Amino acid sequence: MPESWRNPRPAPQLPEIQARLQQTKPYGWLQAWWPAIVWACIIFVMSTDSFSSERTAYFFEPVLRWLIPSLTAHQFEVIHYCIRKSAHFTEYFLFCMLIYRGARGGRAGWRWTWGLAAFSVAAGYSALDEIHQAFVASRTASPYDSMLDSAGALLAVTVLWLWFHFRRSAASAPSLT
Repeated sequence: MPESWRNPRPAPQLPEIQARLQQTKPYGWLQAWWPAIVWACIIFVMSTDSFSSERTAYFFEPVLRWLIPSLTAHQFEVIHYCIRKSAHFTEYFLFCMLIYRGARGGRAGWRWTWGLAAFSVAAGYSALDEIHQAFVASRTASPYDSMLDSAGALLAVTVLWLWFHFRRSAASAPSLT
């Protein structure tokens, strides 16, 4: 009588596992993760005094005044604020994409676990980034900035899901020729 509790698939034997391990590159994880690691370092640098509001205003004001000579101080403040908040959103959008790339590794397609992991890491890093800014004298920590960062990461996951969903649908659709 067969034992119903036993798994019908046998466990892989040592030669099978060794063959699979020899196929993987020793630095394969680094190849998948280096862009996300570099971008995390860039985000960290952008959270320092060098990219404070006063410093970025010093850069953007001459450029905007050259483009729009009639720019008032209030208009500049509004545009500068929008540029800075757009940077928050965009940097975490890209960060989440790069984390998804790392989590996916050399595998193809979409998995919710990769998307949720990418979003969770990006949102967690956003919170840590705001805590870091609390210790920089010329910066202020804001939970709203962290929510904006997380919204950028959430949009990245949504775009990735749509991308893979529609690519799979297009590949499975019958051709008209």
